[in-house]
Amino acid sequence: MTFRGLMFVLALLAAPAGALAQSQLSDDLKAMEGDWEISNSDRDKLCMVTLSAERAPGGMKLEFDGACAEAFDIVKGITAWRLDKDGMHFVDAKGQVLLQLDEVEKGMFEGIRPGDGRYFVQSMAAVHTEAKPEQVFGEWQVSRGSDEAICVIIFTNARRGDNFALELKPGCGNLVANFGPISWRMDHGELVIHSARATWRFEEAGEIAWRRVPEGNDPLWLVRPNEAPPTTAPEGG
Repeated sequence: MTFRGLMFVLALLAAPAGALAQSQLSDDLKAMEGDWEISNSDRDKLCMVTLSAERAPGGMKLEFDGACAEAFDIVKGITAWRLDKDGMHFVDAKGQVLLQLDEVEKGMFEGIRPGDGRYFVQSMAAVHTEAKPEQVFGEWQVSRGSDEAICVIIFTNARRGDNFALELKPGCGNLVANFGPISWRMDHGELVIHSARATWRFEEAGEIAWRRVPEGNDPLWLVRPNEAPPTTAPEGG
């Protein structure tokens, strides 16, 4: 067989795989259509973006809500988005990547832009399936990530204004006692504990644990009693 003939046969064999990959990409793009939330790591800045699988200069169409340009300067230059094996990318009209994000779990992407901090992009469909208040009601131990509890908090279903009331069992350590928690609520899948002066935010870390975010060098965990909390921070913590 000549070299040209061999290349023709190889092209025929590769064609179905290429078509399958293209079909899979098309399905993945359609699955991404809808509303997504953009936030920073502290979640004190957030806004909504609607993704479409329709073509646009540089990638696929998107539409930011009015709060995005005020919350994040970078969106002023973003005109489209793309999806490939390396993750999701927000790009300008020329296709230049302005923000690259890696998929960290189903329905959530994360990326860091030098000098601008960490970004999270989360599907609102995924948010709607996250933990609800009824999954939190009851007793939780507060720990530093070890078996030793420094406090026990009771998350009640009694209303305290727009939030739920909570109670501290006797013997709480200074960290919790000085913070003085008085109420709690769920916010986009995060557990938020309020005091008169500040808030603590926790993200779900499994069925029986929550960890405070941002964690940094000062970890704090909520764990169901009689369940051992993790002794080391999970990946990315």
